[in-house]
Amino acid sequence: MNVQHAPEAPLAERMRPRTLEDYVGQEHLVGPDATLRRALSAGQLPSMILWGPPGVGKTTLARLMAEATGRPFHQLSAIRSGVKEVREVIDSAERQGMFSTRAVLFIDEIHRFSKSQQDSLLGAVERGSVTLIGATTENPSFEVIPALLSRSQVYVLEAFGREQLEALVHRALNEDQWLQSHGIEITEWDALLRASGGDGRRLLNVLELVVAGAAAEQDDGAEGLRIDDALVSRFIQANLSRYDKTGDTHYDIASALIKSIRSSDPDGAVYWLARMIEGGEDPKFIARRLLISASEDIGHANPTALVLANATFDAVERLGYPECRIPLSQCATYLASSPKSNSAYAAIGAAQKAVRERGDLPVPMHLRNAPTKLMKELGHGEGYRYDHDHGGFSGQECLPEELTGTRFFRPGDSPRERSIAEFLRNLWGNRKG
Repeated sequence: MNVQHAPEAPLAERMRPRTLEDYVGQEHLVGPDATLRRALSAGQLPSMILWGPPGVGKTTLARLMAEATGRPFHQLSAIRSGVKEVREVIDSAERQGMFSTRAVLFIDEIHRFSKSQQDSLLGAVERGSVTLIGATTENPSFEVIPALLSRSQVYVLEAFGREQLEALVHRALNEDQWLQSHGIEITEWDALLRASGGDGRRLLNVLELVVAGAAAEQDDGAEGLRIDDALVSRFIQANLSRYDKTGDTHYDIASALIKSIRSSDPDGAVYWLARMIEGGEDPKFIARRLLISASEDIGHANPTALVLANATFDAVERLGYPECRIPLSQCATYLASSPKSNSAYAAIGAAQKAVRERGDLPVPMHLRNAPTKLMKELGHGEGYRYDHDHGGFSGQECLPEELTGTRFFRPGDSPRERSIAEFLRNLWGNRKG
């Protein structure tokens, strides 16, 4: 058997539909007499948001709709593009629009754009300079600004079912020359479909990976490839390494980022940060992780870390990709380079453990609120010492009686916390220092 070498373009790209007739799924939108099909037949294409899970054909549908209506097609990624790139496309489209049909501006993952970036689209959409098609995996009600949403139709794309996923594979086996050269027979489908997660693009990539791996192991004289669940599982476990925003790898890489910060390794931190950014991670997810680390891992050793992490979160919301990668990098490397302490984290953990074990212990009478005469008569607030009347420190116990003498907060050994421990020791002696 004369087996061809794998083409450079991925299988999913080679099998991208060229016409609406080849398009699989979304019958409720582009099937006979469906909403979008009727509009396209009439030469109409409104601005729209395509909302659906990954790998269901949002980009392909946008391109096919532009071709069906004879419009120029411009594509931007919200992860790698900013206001500058948006304006360049709009300016180009407006210049061409003087002599031709209104262009389509397709923005993949439009929910990654910040408010200001989305605002930059409004004028062109209102003027009719471009037809905007935005693709998103997130609920546009929360991720797209109301002004832009009100000027666009929202169409929901559905995840592929088993029948549609199998149809994608059969089409690839029948039309792709490289796959045909291997004489492939699929005897079991479960592992292949499970690995796809309902994502058509991933399904074809998995199929290509398994075929390439199995072909490399096959004897030269063997005829055909038999694909079953065991074969798919073996190659997926061995070779399919990718950033999956909903799977285990997603959390593994987030964990690697935080542990690099905790280990005071700025190089490791910025590398795992780059992996998350290149994988299309929501920058607000990253910023939230950095906020947590600033308190959990650095805390009292450098309180400014929390201030910077909070400022980074604000910057991420204002900037969006691609610019927000810079403050994210600044924050991650700053946190990694800071002294470390988990004393605040350990203190709240110990206090919560005491609450769970000891229940709702009564508030000492001298700490209770006494807004009414009756409460005062019942002894609420009796014996309370206002610390400012005692030189700033009264020495009164503030724990329930059953926990008197318990220490939850123990300052760490960083220079700043040693000064905190000394301050407490001077006030409380060994009780708190």
